[in-house]
Amino acid sequence: MMLSLTVVLLASSTLGRAQESISWEVQRYDGWYNNLLHHSRGSVGARLLRLLPANYADGVYQALQEPRVPNARQLSNAVARGPSGLPSRRNTTVMAVFFGFHVLSDILGTEKPGCPAEFLNIHIPSGDLVFDPAGTGDMVLPFQRIHWAMETGQSPNSPREQTNEVTGWLDGSSIYGPSHSWSDALRSFSGGQLASGPSGRLPRGTDGRVPMWKALDPSTGQGGPQGIYDLGSAWGNENPFLQAESIAWFRYHNHQAAMLARAHPTWSDEDLFQHARKWVIATFQSIVLYEWLPALLGRPVPEYKGYQQHLDPSLSPEFVAAAGQFLATMVPPGVYKRDSRCQFQNVSSPGGSFPAVRLCNSYWSRESTGLQQADVDVDNLLLGMSSQIAEREDNIVVEDLQDYWYGPLKYSRTDYVASWLQRGRDLGLPTYNQARERFGLDPLQNWSYLAPHLEQEVLEKVAALYANDTAGLELIPGGMMEVDGSLFSAIILDQFVRLRDGDRFWFENTKNGLFTAEETRKIRRTTFHDVLATVTHADPTGLQPQVFVWREGDPCPQPQQLTAQHLANCTPLFVLDYFEGSGAGFGIIIVVLCCLPLVTLFVAWIVAILRKRDFKKLQKTQGSSVRREVTGEVIHAMEWHGPKTDSSPVYIQLQADKALKVLDGRGSVLRSINLTVHQGVEVILSSNKGNKALLLKSPKEYDLVLLFSEEAERSSFIVKLRGYLKETNLDLYVSEMKEQSLMKRAVTQEQRKQLLETFFRHLFAQVLEIDRSDAGELNFESSQKAKESLTCELSRAEFAKALGLKADSMFVDSMFSLADKDGNGYISFREFLDILVVFMKGSPEEKSKVMFRMYDIDENGFLSKEEFLRMLRSFIEVSNNCLSREQAEQVTESMFQASGFQDRDELTWEDFHYMLRDHDSELRLTQLCIKGQWAGALGVPEVLKQNLNNSVSFIKKKEPKGHSSLPNRTISEEEKDPNLGTMSHYMEPEGCELRKRPGRKVNQYQLRLYTKAQRKKYERNKVQQKIQEFKRFVENYRRHIVCVVLFSAITAGVFVERAYYYAFASPSTGIAQTTFVGIIISRGSAACISFMYSYILLTMCRNLITVLRETFLNHYIPFDAAVDFHRWVAMAALIFSVLHTAGHIVNIYIFSVMPLSVLSCLFSSVFMDDGSQLPQKYYWWFFQTIPGMTGVLLLVILAVIYVFATHHFRRVSFQGFWITHHLYMLLYVLVIIHGSFALIQQPRFHIYFIIPALIYSADKLLSLSRKKVEISVVKAELLPSGVTHLQFQRPQDFDYKSGQWVRIACVDLGTNEYHPFTLTSAPHEDTLSLHIRAVGPWTTRLRELYSPESLALIGKLPKLYLDGPFGEGHQEWNKFEVSVLVGGGIGVTPFASILKDLVFKSSISSKLLCKKIYFIWVTRTQRQFEWLADIIHEVEEADGNDLVSVHIYITQLAEKFDLRTTMLYICERHFQKVLNKSLFTGLRAITHFGRPPFVPFFSSLQEVHPEVQKIGVFSCGPPGMTKNVEKACRQLNKKDQAYFAHHYENF
Repeated sequence: MMLSLTVVLLASSTLGRAQESISWEVQRYDGWYNNLLHHSRGSVGARLLRLLPANYADGVYQALQEPRVPNARQLSNAVARGPSGLPSRRNTTVMAVFFGFHVLSDILGTEKPGCPAEFLNIHIPSGDLVFDPAGTGDMVLPFQRIHWAMETGQSPNSPREQTNEVTGWLDGSSIYGPSHSWSDALRSFSGGQLASGPSGRLPRGTDGRVPMWKALDPSTGQGGPQGIYDLGSAWGNENPFLQAESIAWFRYHNHQAAMLARAHPTWSDEDLFQHARKWVIATFQSIVLYEWLPALLGRPVPEYKGYQQHLDPSLSPEFVAAAGQFLATMVPPGVYKRDSRCQFQNVSSPGGSFPAVRLCNSYWSRESTGLQQADVDVDNLLLGMSSQIAEREDNIVVEDLQDYWYGPLKYSRTDYVASWLQRGRDLGLPTYNQARERFGLDPLQNWSYLAPHLEQEVLEKVAALYANDTAGLELIPGGMMEVDGSLFSAIILDQFVRLRDGDRFWFENTKNGLFTAEETRKIRRTTFHDVLATVTHADPTGLQPQVFVWREGDPCPQPQQLTAQHLANCTPLFVLDYFEGSGAGFGIIIVVLCCLPLVTLFVAWIVAILRKRDFKKLQKTQGSSVRREVTGEVIHAMEWHGPKTDSSPVYIQLQADKALKVLDGRGSVLRSINLTVHQGVEVILSSNKGNKALLLKSPKEYDLVLLFSEEAERSSFIVKLRGYLKETNLDLYVSEMKEQSLMKRAVTQEQRKQLLETFFRHLFAQVLEIDRSDAGELNFESSQKAKESLTCELSRAEFAKALGLKADSMFVDSMFSLADKDGNGYISFREFLDILVVFMKGSPEEKSKVMFRMYDIDENGFLSKEEFLRMLRSFIEVSNNCLSREQAEQVTESMFQASGFQDRDELTWEDFHYMLRDHDSELRLTQLCIKGQWAGALGVPEVLKQNLNNSVSFIKKKEPKGHSSLPNRTISEEEKDPNLGTMSHYMEPEGCELRKRPGRKVNQYQLRLYTKAQRKKYERNKVQQKIQEFKRFVENYRRHIVCVVLFSAITAGVFVERAYYYAFASPSTGIAQTTFVGIIISRGSAACISFMYSYILLTMCRNLITVLRETFLNHYIPFDAAVDFHRWVAMAALIFSVLHTAGHIVNIYIFSVMPLSVLSCLFSSVFMDDGSQLPQKYYWWFFQTIPGMTGVLLLVILAVIYVFATHHFRRVSFQGFWITHHLYMLLYVLVIIHGSFALIQQPRFHIYFIIPALIYSADKLLSLSRKKVEISVVKAELLPSGVTHLQFQRPQDFDYKSGQWVRIACVDLGTNEYHPFTLTSAPHEDTLSLHIRAVGPWTTRLRELYSPESLALIGKLPKLYLDGPFGEGHQEWNKFEVSVLVGGGIGVTPFASILKDLVFKSSISSKLLCKKIYFIWVTRTQRQFEWLADIIHEVEEADGNDLVSVHIYITQLAEKFDLRTTMLYICERHFQKVLNKSLFTGLRAITHFGRPPFVPFFSSLQEVHPEVQKIGVFSCGPPGMTKNVEKACRQLNKKDQAYFAHHYENF
């Protein structure tokens, strides 16, 4: 008790010094501490007090519904339907009715919808005249359950209890508001008055500071704050009549404050306000209990016996229903307006002039009237209501309520009675009989006793709806049909008496110190007549003394009892479409979001084009020192290539050798036209205005069309051409035609190309006897074109192009001279056919004879050594290998000596063919490779195309002497192994084995050519094979599988946990019921995104991975697959991001069509239900919320990051990849902001993010600490093929292993981007070295920076920034007994380090697990990386234990059985026999032509090393090569033999 008193005193003291004249305890606005024993009684948010147990279907919270109770609409029609216009039996005025609603708004606030939103929708019977006139039967009126105490409704012991959102006391909360802040917002803080509008007699229009209810006007659909006043009750503006009641009390307060201010001029605003408030509340209490209630009920109120502290005055659900329905039956269809002179006024409306204001068209009216008129309207409505008799106290409710009450959600109308029937079920009201027994009334035994005054038909309908069970009759319909209204009267009287007796601040309580006895008597004498006389302009005599009742003889009687027929028609029902007009915009946004990747792709494409252009400019700038200038007398023009091709600038040069040359801007020859083969030169000029075009006909080639900028330039060219031809005794024929005709007549390069396509089709059709249609036989209409193509002839350039060679090469010169029998400088169809037949179908003798004739230049029937040397050099020319003359002579001598012709200077054809005796098998398959632009698509069979797998060499265990593996091969085996192809037939004889190196111990494993290891075949059916393959796959990739499965399981678990939580276990916000699919997808995917985007950081902790891969964890986690795992996680995260976006698109659509009452439940921190029900538009969610804006930005960033991270754009613009990938920092910032708004849940991203972020930050700080140190470059060297060799200082404590890589940056290039490169130095070396090939802008600029010219300008070697070293799979080469190193192109750099490390460890007799290393070097030409050849040479010299076997594959050469390659192969073998080293590389390692056949090679290793369980394969190079290696490993890993563990890096 003392604690309670202390709290009250503290609360009172907070009013401060402003209340110097206040000597009483000021009543709180929120109703708290009225009862000092039970502080919360009657307070805002207090529970309703059940007088009887809750009547729920489950006893807890589920409302009774059909079929256990009747349909609400049917029951409404049966109970409340009837004619209007019956006057009140007690002559109760309309003033009493709306005053009653005002009283209810003061003590009752149960309109607030509950959260989560629950609905008891009203199903409209088919054919309902108002709501379903079309008889569809699917009309449903929504009904939302009201707010309840969340701690209730959990068990039968605690059924659901609703709450009251205003104070439960008669304390003027409808005037002053239910909270202190609300009251402050209503005050003017001047003179103790409430804030008023400009007129001073109306409240201030709402400005959003007070949460006034602003439902839509159901007659116009208008909403907004217009016409809404700031009042103490949120619902005070529901209709003009209730609004007028509220304004009357507003005026009365200001009147009292003004009187007090005049009487006490020294009082402060607070003194005046609290004194006026005290008097107004007391007056209100007195009028309600002692004037209005007796008039309404027709019975007196018991005398006041004093304050009863232990009496619970809380409002009951029974009172809520009874009071609402008791007053509803008395509501008229309209309200009169009259002035102070008793003149009743007509009301204008769109339908005409009517005697009264129609109720159904006045709900939440936004009619805009002038301030003066609004003031008068309030007075006229108050006076009109005082004169008008209310409807009879019976069961009938006017249609304005029953059919046209303002509707919920998107419906403009609903049924008031049906809604209250549902409200009663929502409240869990007891039955009618239970309520009567509670109040001491006899229960209903027979339906006829219920309402004998009603027609029998009404009773029968109601009884039928309740199955004639009086025990099931509900409280509301039973109370409405009572003949005397005894139950409702008893409930209402009981409630108000409890409110009075349990109120400590009741004005008659002499112990609260509020009023003296005299003041109390004065208040009791004050009536509502006095209030109205004070606040209106009416003459007091113009109002009856008792305004709640009109008696005979009272002034200003109503003209007539109003009926609906006297008034304007009610505006019919309409249904709002919240999404109306939004479909197109919403669709556009979705399309735009879907197009983000395409837009980013377009931007990336533009960036790629710009980067390529800049790169070309850079290459041109870099190559300017070696560029040829256009010298001599030239003519500048534009060459026209055709209607669909852009013209290009060219220079025309007339050569002394009767050739016209077309040059580009660099002086390179684009085309040479031999004029000697022409009888004359035909030139056609355009006759159009400007005369700029010129056509030079070239009969056996495509024509030359030149466009000059001016006519004078063209004339000058003609003059020069005529003079030039005159000197060469050639005629010039000049004619003119229109430019359009000239262009049509010109034979363009594209037309010539099509002609040659037909040429080659028919050529091969005849040689190989291909079906004519397959050869491209043209139809009848184009037969003329076919004949033309067969009569055309090939120029030298076209012939060279067909062979894939340069026109000036010696081979082309020799072959062309041989084929051109008539010597006219062109090869006809027949000439080409003759030479082709020899190579396609000829015998080895015929082919060798052709080669003999080709190089018998003087045609004397002998091939001299000089001519043989020329032949050899023409073959070597193919591989861009410029052998010295001494080397070529050495090969020539060795070949002559090997054949016993060392004493001869010339060879006959028989001698030449004898020299090739050991290679008949190769010559038999030798062809003329057509490698040009027509080889692929012109019907050339596969046998003529370049076979990438027909040059094979691999390892085989040495056979016992006299045995061969070839006979043991079966045809079926050859068919099953496509990698062997036809080469399985050509096995090198035993005499052609590699020579044993002198002084070396013979190893049991030797290199054999064109053989295949024999292994046992296990016969299994397909199912067993698949099972075995699956077992091997699991065994081989168990670490990867475990990690992927574990990560996937965690991801799935995270998704399921969040999805289940929001579907079934989340706090009751109702969001799962609102958007079930959308919320499950969006929240589940959000959790996955949070998990993946957090832990993807660990895959980028390079330093951590480098350390951990040396620990035992490497046996369980495949650290080498970190980058692949990074890509996999990123793609999975992208998929979940798309799912998350899709889920939110569904959510946004649903939220855009969801009423505000539901949204305020889902997002209570964002939305406040103000009754308007209009949700935010879709664009608000996308662009006006933090989650929406950040979500869109995240999609943009993701699109940019992912597009620029694709392989293509990463290669084209690494800088673009580098910059965009650093957007990850912004990505994480936006993700954090995106979730921090907590629209749906509290932020959870940090749960996943903190640990990976800390680890990644530490790893990054370690790298940054290294990056800040400048590294001095010791040596810079520009090597052939665009390779830059950098040698730089080794930082202190820089420990690394061979095969590891680093990242470097060079600030002198103007960028701080880091690029990864593998170290080519060995760990034992004092310096670090890199070999960097210029393939992109950064590496090209780096090469230019370290060029001698740049260094001469700078004066010093630019420094580097170093980050690393970082581990990868290549460093594990020494952990396998047998390792295979496969390097392609610049991808050989890690193996340079490994080979040097191997040599060093071998030289110091270091213990190595590795017993054998096979190094396969795949290079386009050995000249590309001559620096590696030096390293291999060192390895060969230092490899005393035959540890390393080197195989070099040169891929630039034509196919194996091409004429050139066959001869080159023969020369290579002879060179190796003579010098024990390769003709191409100078190494002892064998050189092969074409691409390596990995499957046969690896397969032979399984046989050669049967004791080895696991072979390490390490590849680095182009993706195509590493893909082939991976494919071969996977294919062989399906077998029950040695497992190939593949580690690879692409560049």
